[in-house]
Amino acid sequence: MIKSGIGLILGLVLGYFAPVTIPMAYSKLFSVILLAMLDSVFGGLRATMSHEFDDMVFISGFFTNGLLAAFLVYIGDHLGIDLYYVALLAFGIRMFQNLSLLRREILRR
Repeated sequence: MIKSGIGLILGLVLGYFAPVTIPMAYSKLFSVILLAMLDSVFGGLRATMSHEFDDMVFISGFFTNGLLAAFLVYIGDHLGIDLYYVALLAFGIRMFQNLSLLRREILRR
């Protein structure tokens, strides 16, 4: 748990001070990838609180969700269909479900 906290703080500080700008053309792609990865993070936190956390499941889910989100947006752009909204809806719903389960687990303790 200490390693995760240190990693989170280090990532936030690095993200705050790094001069990274995302071009407008890639904004849909990065927003969906970010949402997919946040879904994995909340799922990992929920699994940790339930004492069911597995490193390999988290890592594989983190990158698989991000790649799936990127693939959906990429294919949607080439087909002229806004699959961006489908990915936002799917990963947004999952993220809020994981967040509500995490909240319930915290309140139960």
